[in-house]
Order: sequence, then structure tokens, then C-alpha cells
Amino acid sequence: MLIEFSVKNYKSVWEEQRLNMAAANAIKDIQNGNVFDTPINGSLKLLKSAVIYGPNGAGKSNLISALGFMQRFVLESSRHGQNGETINRSPFRLNSQGLSQPTEFEIFFIQDGVRYQYGFACNESRVTGEWLLAYPESRPQRWFERSFDFQTGEEVWYFGNKFTGNKKTWKENTRPNALFLSVAVQLNSEQLKPVFAWFKKLVIIGHGVNVDPGFTIEQCEKEAARNAVRAFMKGADIDVDGIRIKTSKLSADEIKIPDNVPGELKKKIMTDLDGKVLKQVEFIHKMNNSEQTTSFKLEEASDGTQKIFAYAGPWLELLTNGRVVIVDELNNSFHPHMIRFLLQMIHDHVSNKANGQLVFSTHDTSILDSKILRRDQIWFVEKDNEHATQLYSLSDFHPRKGEALEKGYLQGRYGALPYIAMKV
Repeated sequence: MLIEFSVKNYKSVWEEQRLNMAAANAIKDIQNGNVFDTPINGSLKLLKSAVIYGPNGAGKSNLISALGFMQRFVLESSRHGQNGETINRSPFRLNSQGLSQPTEFEIFFIQDGVRYQYGFACNESRVTGEWLLAYPESRPQRWFERSFDFQTGEEVWYFGNKFTGNKKTWKENTRPNALFLSVAVQLNSEQLKPVFAWFKKLVIIGHGVNVDPGFTIEQCEKEAARNAVRAFMKGADIDVDGIRIKTSKLSADEIKIPDNVPGELKKKIMTDLDGKVLKQVEFIHKMNNSEQTTSFKLEEASDGTQKIFAYAGPWLELLTNGRVVIVDELNNSFHPHMIRFLLQMIHDHVSNKANGQLVFSTHDTSILDSKILRRDQIWFVEKDNEHATQLYSLSDFHPRKGEALEKGYLQGRYGALPYIAMKV
């Protein structure tokens, strides 16, 4: 469960920007299905979805990219890279201090009933700070913290008494350009595995990225999941009577490699591909004039059908296992009616029992007046006078109940509209 994400000094983001998924207590009149209770003591309720609007170039994609960078660094920094290798952190370049100041990420989330607060800061050469707080009870426990003292050139470490395990070994094996969290998990820290698992289960689909159907294909090997995917496609008005997964093994005779490929490389390719299992998706359809059926390969289907199939796997994971899914420019993949259908599934208590969450950016303003979203689920981005991204919520404007939100947005009432200079 995602509670909050913040980023500072990354791409078009200069000052700290925060996306908050906590439901506003003041909004209680409509869309109660859009909110769910958490296992945290107190009154913390979270939103099942959030949408981000704004003109091209304002920073929507950069905010999602920032979360993607954080995820990759957590999952890969212990395994990839060597001492002295550069961290590709992409700082804000329109301020003279951007290159010298660290880039910072922080996230609040719930995993296995425990609330966590994790973050790190880095420059091109090293991690300059990293911290983790856990809330297994009402009071916070500071498990670990590291910071780099630029005056002494040394790292300063702190380990809380609630944090257990072989801390000395994990610390000694953490490179300056790697995260302690990643290294400790790789070296079998049981206590940190839930934190790492949250990042591993996070699904981020970036701008212009086609969703790999491989995940859905893997799911379709089981009958129950295959039926769920077919039902999802039917709900999206894709009429499929059945789905079949055909497997075959690739033999060396079928592998064609250009003659100009070097011998050693050709040999390696042949070795890697020989015996590889190939999986082919086929959609089964009943014929119009008989009880017979025919089948079409996935690549023969329309682009829309291929996208629906590819999204089905991650979407069903969101609904059944409570995953957090982040999608940049969802309107590029789906018709507005399809987006409404997906949101209705997410907000439904029955279909989304696991309380999965969706955060997405879009240019489809028709959703604003669809009564699908609460005011605190709608966010905007725009550039300030320093050409830096600013993120803010519609609820900051306190719109009246029943206000025409789409009209107000298109008239510039909430900002985040492109300025187009007209030439006569």
C-alpha cells in the first residue's frame, strides 16, 4: 500500500514535491468505495487511485520516472556496478546548485501490516544518505541511518536496537554507490525482506513503453487465471471465447544468425537459444455460422486487443494481490470508456478486495466530471517561473460540490494548462 512519495532535485523537479495517497477526512460525501481502511492504528485511510494532469513537458513523466529510479536502485544497486561507477541520478539543471546538491527520494508504504518510511539521497559518485523507520507499533523505530560527512570524508552509521542481524558484515559490504537496504537483503536480512519485497512488487509502466505480455502469458498457463484474463477481456468488450497457450522448443536448425556475426558470439547465441521454450498465445473464437471454432495468434489481433491482454495480468494482480500499479499516460493505451471501466473495477469493494492502487497520468479530462474520482484523487503539475515542476492537489482549491471540474480545468481555474502562443 502506497501512502506517500516525495522527490527532490530530479530532472524537472527542483524543490521537494509530494504525492499523497492518504484520503482527506473532509471529503466524505461521495465515492466511499474509492477509499479503504488500513491495518494501521488510528484513522489512516488510503485512496485506491490518483490521477495526474498537466501539459506536455510539465513533469508528469518525470515524477513517475523518479519512482522508477528509486525502485531500480533499490532492486539493483547491490548486484550491478562496481566501486567508482557513476550513479545516473539526473539532477535539476536549471539551477546552479542542482549539480552540487544531492537528489533525494522518500516513500511511506505499508507491507505485511507494518508502516515503513524509507529514503535515500545520492549524487553522481555516492549515496550521501539513507534511512529506514518502521512502525510495527504506534511509535516509530529507527532501524538504520547512514550519512556521508563531506568534511571528514567518512560515512556515519546508526543502527537502532530494534534492528537485528549481521549489521557489521552488511555495512562493510555496502559500496559508496550502493544502498545498504539492497546489500543487507542480498546477504539474507530477514527483517528487511518485506521492505525489499514492496519495491519488487511495484509495477511501473513508463511513457511510450509497451507492456510486455509475458507476465499475462505466464498467468494464463493456469486455468483459473486464464479464465480470469478472458473475463477481464470480455468486460472490456473484447469478445474472446477462449485463450490457449501453445508451447514449443526452439531447435538449433531453426536459428538463423547473419554470417557477419563473429564466431564466438554466434556460438553463444546458438547455445542460449537452443532448446528455449517458446510460448504462443492464441485467441479462440466461435464461427458465426457453426459450432466450430477458429483461432488467431496474439500478433494477429488488433493493437487494442493486444494491449488489453498485456495489461490484464498486471491489472488482475492489482485486484487480487493488492499491487500498486503506476502508469504514465494511460490515455495512450486505452479509450476513455476503458479507463472508466478500469477505475470502476479498482473502486469496487468486490472486485478489488485486496485494495490494490493505481496512480496514472492522462490528458483525458472527461474523467473529471464522471463522478468516478474524489477531489483528493486529482492532482496537477505545472512549471513555475524557475521552469521547475510543481505538484498540487485539486483539493487545495476547495471546489464546490457539483462544480464542473472539466470546464474549470480547461478554463485555467486550477492551472496546469499549456500556454500556446498564437501567431497571426
